[in-house]
Amino acid sequence: MSENWLQMAILRQYTKAFLRRFVKFEMKSDKTTLAMDVEKQELLSHRPYSDIPGPKPIPLLGNTWRFLPFLGDFDIRAVDKLSRKLHDQYGDIVKIEGLLGRPDMVFVYDADEIERIFRREEKMPHRPSMPSLDYYKHVLRKDFFQDNPGVIAVHGESWYKFRSKVQQVMLQPRTARMYIGAIEEASIAFLHRIAKIRDKKHEVPNDFLNELHKWSLESIARVALDVRLGCFDDNADAGTQRLIDALITFFKNVPVLELKIPFWKIFNTPTWQQYVNSLDTIVSTISKYTDSALLRAKNNMDSDKELSLLERVLALEGDTKVASILALDLFLVGVDTTSTTVASVLYQLALHPEKQMLAYEEICNVLPQIDTSLEAINIDNLKYLRACIKETLRMYPVVLGNGRSTTSDTIIGGYHVPKGVHVVFQHCVISNLEKYFPRCHEFLPERWLGEDKVRHRFASLPFGYGRRMCLGRRFAELEIIIVISKILQFYKVEYHYEKLEYYVNPMYTPKGPLKLRFIER
Repeated sequence: MSENWLQMAILRQYTKAFLRRFVKFEMKSDKTTLAMDVEKQELLSHRPYSDIPGPKPIPLLGNTWRFLPFLGDFDIRAVDKLSRKLHDQYGDIVKIEGLLGRPDMVFVYDADEIERIFRREEKMPHRPSMPSLDYYKHVLRKDFFQDNPGVIAVHGESWYKFRSKVQQVMLQPRTARMYIGAIEEASIAFLHRIAKIRDKKHEVPNDFLNELHKWSLESIARVALDVRLGCFDDNADAGTQRLIDALITFFKNVPVLELKIPFWKIFNTPTWQQYVNSLDTIVSTISKYTDSALLRAKNNMDSDKELSLLERVLALEGDTKVASILALDLFLVGVDTTSTTVASVLYQLALHPEKQMLAYEEICNVLPQIDTSLEAINIDNLKYLRACIKETLRMYPVVLGNGRSTTSDTIIGGYHVPKGVHVVFQHCVISNLEKYFPRCHEFLPERWLGEDKVRHRFASLPFGYGRRMCLGRRFAELEIIIVISKILQFYKVEYHYEKLEYYVNPMYTPKGPLKLRFIER
């Protein structure tokens, strides 16, 4: 009797387990079917792509004529104003079709739509391509890049493989914090440079932004390669300035090659030749630095010194090419962006002395002794200064937007957008809209503090988001907050001239000489 009872009990348990698994499978299948049905229903209930508002193309030249000098009404040197104009005229979604040699572009100004696109991001999302850089890496200089073209202007499997190899080193906050000392050393060298170049009015020269480029280059070299370039030395290597000039030329020529009629695909235009020459200079210069760093790393394998990023990737992957291409990408996109951000933050703090004073008081509380070396806990406690940086990047993001290239038909803003369209998120406009940031035209770092904080986290994304978020973000943020905290420790920053407008040159930066005054405290 008891044996039969036991057998019946076991049978009931197995039956229950089977039913649970069956029901779970059915529910999962139902959910999958439901998701597919919803997606199909969305595609069926959409408005057609042709209904998306935007400037009308003309026969043969499409909308490309709008970017032509004298004839066109789109000025690529004032993309910020153009983007605002398109939003005011057409609304939260705008289509620019008929671009010769390029896919259509759809501009999105709705933070909810941007969040929805990011939340649905696939394993290997595509950014809007840069045909010029793609051609340089995969055709013109294929012998150099081989199977490791890096992450910039690269998509698909090759991007995924490279990103997977380096992101463990690049995106962990604890890794970035290991380089606080190296970044602080470069920042202190910059403080000495400021003291040296000021005039009798304590004012820096008109080319102060170039000095910031040198600081950024020096910082990246310390972190990525553990090398001191000596950018601020009296006998500084002329190669460092050639590298800075090449980086600026590269960025200035990108919009010309990407938005205007792509004659460079047919013959060697002067702009294309400048572009290639600048990239060749960047590649050869950085290769020289990385080769020296690799040789030094090989000869000092037992050293107790903190490893550079190059050495960390090399230790992890054992591939010198991967380590070298990562260093190249960091220099390619990390110098101008970081230095321009610092320039913009200093300028905004000079325009708003009351905010600068609050940041300075916070620094004094966190670092009462000015000769105390920075530690991670100190940086974590500089909350108001961090808010000043976020607010500057909200109002004046150094890169005006980012986006994705659709890899399948999708619905955006109620419209059917086909595969292959470049969807651009216009953050420079979005982050300056009243519906997302009340009193949006005021410099209010306080909006990033307290419980309310930001109304929509996807309305300001200076470093991007998701799988293709800026790979060097952790290091850039450290560099920016460290150098500004050191400057404010020693100097009060002032500006005594007419207020500057912002423009793209090649980053979004104040237009005109940044004649800041640095007054000792």
